[in-house]
Amino acid sequence: MICIKTVIPAELNEIDDELKAIYHSSDTVCFYIFKTRELRNEFVEKTKGMNKEQREQIYKEYTK
Repeated sequence: MICIKTVIPAELNEIDDELKAIYHSSDTVCFYIFKTRELRNEFVEKTKGMNKEQREQIYKEYTK
């Protein structure tokens, strides 16, 4: 396991982990937040293997 120490906003910590998908690139950590666990799981399956830009485009579909 690799841990990078940082300050995470309290609002993000309060969100149920089952509603978050967390991805990182070489210089960014992204937290994607969903209304339901089912939507989160669907997003994770749908975006397997995608890069950050592709994943962000798909996420926009979930925020409409």
